[in-house]
Amino acid sequence: MLRAILIFGLAAGVIVTLPMDLSLARGESGSAAGSMLFGYGMMLLALSLIFVGVKRHRDRGLGGVIRFLPALLMGLGISVVAGVIYALGWEITLAATHYTFADSYAAGMVDAARAKGGSPAAIARAVQQANAFKAQYANPLYRLPMTFVEIFPVGVLISLISAGLLSNSRLLPASRPA
Repeated sequence: MLRAILIFGLAAGVIVTLPMDLSLARGESGSAAGSMLFGYGMMLLALSLIFVGVKRHRDRGLGGVIRFLPALLMGLGISVVAGVIYALGWEITLAATHYTFADSYAAGMVDAARAKGGSPAAIARAVQQANAFKAQYANPLYRLPMTFVEIFPVGVLISLISAGLLSNSRLLPASRPA
């Protein structure tokens, strides 16, 4: 089971990380909402490997039967590995882009406050929050867990769904050799 967790977790981590890292490294930027939608879509696609990995383990390693808790734990294991790969991939992208993300994000926070037509006090608060964000984000002990937490809850949700579905051996039963 550990081998499957590592293989499927690594694959999921690479699938979610590469498109994001490549687009940021090339300097592509779209709207914040579009980027977020694309990112979470990639997470869902990549973390669908949780279902595939648990099903494969159930069918090939356990004779077509798995209980909820082992299925959940396997899914969570895949999620942890994918989350670590995702966080490391983000660190590589940050280094490749000379850590400009925090500056761009902070500038976007201030620009959003100005676009709302905020009062000078509101804009000053936005500047203060942006500066606080940049200071926090410069610390890897803050940044790494925050990056991990972006993907892990999605993995938990998919793990719960996969464990619930796959603990029923009648759902997508293992194919029997003829």
